[in-house]
Amino acid sequence: MILDRRAVAALLLSFVAPGGVFGQAVSKLPRIGILESDPTSKALESFRQGLHERGYFEGRNVEFEARWTHGVVATIPKLAEELSRLRVDVIFAPTTPAALAAKEATRSIPIVFAVAADPVGSKLVATLAKPGGNVTGLTTLNIDVIPNGSRY
Repeated sequence: MILDRRAVAALLLSFVAPGGVFGQAVSKLPRIGILESDPTSKALESFRQGLHERGYFEGRNVEFEARWTHGVVATIPKLAEELSRLRVDVIFAPTTPAALAAKEATRSIPIVFAVAADPVGSKLVATLAKPGGNVTGLTTLNIDVIPNGSRY
């Protein structure tokens, strides 16, 4: 599956853009917390390209607070807590483990994941129709194409 950078960027921008979810213009640059493995990830590359296509550039009209796990999953909760303490405007946590850690770290900062195979089963959201809470993102539901009893 190809990450739809436009969808992820649009979803994230709805949280930080003036007149978006916050409902008022901001006097400072919106800060996006990034909780990712490394700065060269495909998800982050697609996300940045989606932002650029919409006229958002780091340092000009948006700021990034990035925390890199460098592939060490055990560091994710600590890094998510750091982003929460920094009170970023939104957290981009592209993977399920990152989104779960961010959800544990904050109940008030919006969290956007790039793709989760089962956001309901992993307890990222309550239901697909009404996610509730502060977490949202994209998912693919391919259960119908997997033979019964098959485990990938």
